[in-house]
Parts: sequence; structure tokens; C-alpha cells
Amino acid sequence: MSLETQAITIAAVGALGIGAQWAAWRTAWPAIVLMLAAGFIAGPITGFIDPEAAFGELLDPLISIGVALILFEGGLSLDLRELRHSGQAVWRLATIGVVIGWALGALAGFYIAGLVWPVAVLFGGILIVTGPTVVIPLLRQANIQPRPNSILKWEGIVNDPTGALCAVLAYEYFRRVNEFPDASVFDVAPPLIIAAILAGLVGYAAARAIAWAFPRGAIPEYLKVPVLFITVIGVFVLTNQIEHEAGLVAVTVMGVTLANRDVSSLRSIHPFKENIAVLLVSGIFIVLAASLKWEELTYLQTSWRPWAFLVVLLFLVRPITVLVSLLGSDIPWNERIFVAWIAPRGIVLVAISGLFALRLGDLGIAGGQILIGLSFAVVVTTVIAHGFSVNLVARLLKVKGDSRPGLLLVGATPWTIALAKELHAIGTPVQIVDQSWQRLGRARLEGLPHYHGEILNEATEHNLDLTPFQVLVAATENEAYNALVCNEFAHEIGRDMVYQLGENQDSESRTALPQSIRGRALFDDGVGVAEVNERVRANWDFKKTKLSEEFTFEDAQKLLPDDASLLLIVRESGTLRFFTHAVRPVPRAGDTIISYVPPKAPEPKDAQPKREDPKAREKAS
Repeated sequence: MSLETQAITIAAVGALGIGAQWAAWRTAWPAIVLMLAAGFIAGPITGFIDPEAAFGELLDPLISIGVALILFEGGLSLDLRELRHSGQAVWRLATIGVVIGWALGALAGFYIAGLVWPVAVLFGGILIVTGPTVVIPLLRQANIQPRPNSILKWEGIVNDPTGALCAVLAYEYFRRVNEFPDASVFDVAPPLIIAAILAGLVGYAAARAIAWAFPRGAIPEYLKVPVLFITVIGVFVLTNQIEHEAGLVAVTVMGVTLANRDVSSLRSIHPFKENIAVLLVSGIFIVLAASLKWEELTYLQTSWRPWAFLVVLLFLVRPITVLVSLLGSDIPWNERIFVAWIAPRGIVLVAISGLFALRLGDLGIAGGQILIGLSFAVVVTTVIAHGFSVNLVARLLKVKGDSRPGLLLVGATPWTIALAKELHAIGTPVQIVDQSWQRLGRARLEGLPHYHGEILNEATEHNLDLTPFQVLVAATENEAYNALVCNEFAHEIGRDMVYQLGENQDSESRTALPQSIRGRALFDDGVGVAEVNERVRANWDFKKTKLSEEFTFEDAQKLLPDDASLLLIVRESGTLRFFTHAVRPVPRAGDTIISYVPPKAPEPKDAQPKREDPKAREKAS
């Protein structure tokens, strides 16, 4: 294939993958469903993309390295301190659950799907994986409570390499039996276990080396990301020489080890590694879906067995595996049932199935090609079933976090406490963070949620659950500190969702900070810290105004003093939209407007609403 065609294929894969991610963000649909659909349309249906023809023998190693980087990135998100409340459940699912899930998956594959025993046993091992690339975005989107969230996240990342090793164990056993009919599982298992331990030690040693070198300046800042990612790839390739797929264990251990070492410089690369993970996930899903062949889907079109297998997998195999594994644990039953339902599969399942389908064929075992179509059916079915039901099931089982978007206020000042009080009164989740107990005293008296600690401290990252908060406002007395907080959290919350007070107008107190590191300036007139403090001393206060079809925004403005400042709009859904120097949201019926007004300001002569409606008057508080 020509270089031009290969370049077109690469560009098309990137455009389709990121386009599907964007469409998922806009529609709140599971991203994997849209990516698989895009790849399927571009590949088998239209023939626009043919990855095998474009990349040839490089396709498998490229996918393998991509999966390794994704698992490493997932390992970097696992902090062992999260296991304080979910460690027992994760340990059970990673041991008892693996054995039960493998056995039940193999039985279902043989008796329901009609696979021959070697293929059924191998596929049962692969089915252990639950796909962190699917689970983590799903949990983030659904806003699940911390403990079930942690259980599912850890299970997904820990069981990915475990499932791969189970598949390797099954394959090596059948390969050995093919050569030596008298071989037993005890001849195969010990070398594989030793290989997995050696791979884990290599990953651990590589992580310790990185953790030693980075803080000591042994690697310049601009080379840290390249060195880290090349090290991951090198560790993966090296340990795969010990045993096939042992590299997945090594990179997972490496990621978890680095996540739990005090390596401050790793914080600066988080945005980059998250971007790499998004690109890899998008690209691999498009490539795998586009690589499907119609003949591989014939099994799904001509038999009832795969569909019955999918039903058994959803409603028997997974629930039995989880519920039996968690018997006798301290996990509440509603959380057990939720974990038992949520198990979407992702990239690793499809990638490993495709790899071993070819290897089984080389051994002369019939039915290996069925795995490709069946694995895609499992991925699509579980993602659709769990992706579209997660919110409903979470609400029914009462494991859903705060459904309304929350506001995190940094700095316990009279202004932030007054704002928190107003928002708390209308049901918006708020939290005030400050390192001074004295400044937090008034917040405690008002009964407002608060956290005592330094927001930029790494310990706060693990002790303060940021999941409910989609907006951050930094409003301490220090303008430069506010900018630092906004810049630190911009990659996590979103650059458009971090705010601070505007620049001070007087030349003596201006900090002249570049706009690129500041949060968005609050208020459309961009008042700064000094001006707000003056207004606090002058007894300015917040005012809530509820809009309706009869009482419009224009009516509300007439009831406000001329020098009042509009701060934000709270939509009926709870979404917060701030008035800033750059953006002025459009109010609509059902919104609540929060404005900052001077005390006892005289009303203008035409302050009455256009429509004489006594109910409308009452809606302005």
C-alpha cells in the first residue's frame, strides 16, 4: 500500500476516534459505542479503512504497545490509599472472582456458545477483564459514590493483565498438550507464575529508577515525558520476552508503583499522559472495529447460541462471580448488586481475542476465528447494557453521588461564606477549603460543608473527594495564589470551569499575572480582591432571583440597583453558569440568578415588572 494511502488511513482513524469522543461528550452516550460504530462503518460496511492492508505485520505490535501504555496510564491513577474502604472487595474479586469467573465463563462458552473446550477455556480467561478504558469514563460520567467507584476501577485495572495471563496459561497448556499429550496443567502453570512475578519485579524496579532519577534532576524537564514513555515501552517489550503478555503485568505494576511514590514532577505530566491515553483508546477501537471481516460475523448471524451466551454472561456469570466473591465481606448489599451488574468489556478483550484466534488456528484448533466476532459482540452488548443503564441502576440502588453539579470554594472569606450559604440554601453542593481553622470558624457555625487543609497539598488530593465538584472558585486574599490554584486544577476540572476574582484596579496591588495562568475573572466588570473586600465592609450581600415565563430577566434587572453585579445563573438542572468579563450566559425561565448588591439601595422608578402579577413579585427574594 502506498505511503499516501497509509497517511490517509492514519488521519481517518484519528478523525473518527476523536470525533466519536466529542460526539459522546455532546450526547452523553458511551464513547466506546460511537467509536465501534464509526470503525464498523469505515471498515466492513464502506471499506474506506483497511488497517491490515495499511499497516501489515506492524498492526499487532502497534496495538499491543498501545494497550500497554493504556494500562500504565490506568495504573498511574491507582492510589493504594483508596483501598482503605474497598481493599477487601478488590482482593476478593482479584482472587476468588478470577477463579469463579474463569470457570463460569468457560462453561458458558462450551455449553451455551458451542465453542470447543480449548477455545471455551481460553475465552473464559479473557472474559475476566472488565476494561478500565470503559469502566473509568463510565463511572466518571455517572458520578458513582466513592466505594463502588473504587472497587470497579481497581478491579478493571488489576484484572486486565490477570485475564491476559489466564489466556496465556490456557494457550500454553493446549500448545504443550498438542506437542506432549501427557502434559498436565501443573507442568505449565509454575513457569507462567514465575514469569509473571519476574515481570512484576522488572516493572517495580523501573518505577523505582524513575522515582529516583526525576526528583534529582538526572533527567531534564523537557525529556521526562519521552523518557517515561520509552521506559514503559521498553519494559513491556523486555518482559514479553520472558513470556507472552507478561509485559501487561510489568507496566501495570510500574504504573501503580509510580502512583504511590512521592514523585512531584509526575503531576506536571498528568495532562499529557491523559491526552495520550485518549488518543490511543480512540485509535485502537477504530482500528479493531475497522479490521472486522464479514465472514467473522457469520457465526453471530446464523445461530442463536451467541445471543444466549451474552444473556447468560450478563445475568448469570457476572452476578454469581461477584456475589459469591463478596460473601461475608462488609460491603453493603446495594453496592454488591451494583458491582455485580457493571462489567463492560473493552480494548484488552478484543485485542487479546484477536491475537489468540490466530494462534489457535496455528495449533490446528477449530473455532478460533469465532472469538473475534464473539468478542466484539461481548464488548458492544456489555457497553450498551451497562452504559445506558448505569444511571438508572445507581439511582435505584442508591449508590449515586450528588447529581447536581457542585462548587468548590477555595478560601474561607466573608464573601465565599456568604456565597456558599446562598447556594447551599437552593440545594447546590458546595465545599469551602481553607488551611486555617480560624477562618473556617464561621463556615462551621453556618453548618456549611468545609475541608481543613491546603488545597495544593498532595494529601488533599486523596482525602478530599473532588468528584461532585464541576466548578472551582479561588477567592482567597492572595491573587497570585488564586491563579496558582486555578492553573493547577484547570486540567482536571476544565480551563472553562476554574474562576477567580478579577485583577485589582489600583496600580499598587496589581499583580500583573499573565492571563494564560489565571482563572476566568468573576463578574462581568471583573472586580478584584480589593474591590470585593471594600464591598464586604460596605455590607453588600447576595440576592437570589427566580425567573419564570411571566417574570423575565428584563423584569428582574429592573428590580436590581444600577450598581449591582451579576455573578452567576443556576439552571434548573443545577448547572452553574458565571457572568465573566468574557462570557455572559443567556438567562431563561426556571433559572435562578445570583447577584451581588449594595445594602438598602433605592429601587429605580420603573422597577415594577411589566406584568402586574403578585406571584411574580414573590419570586424575587
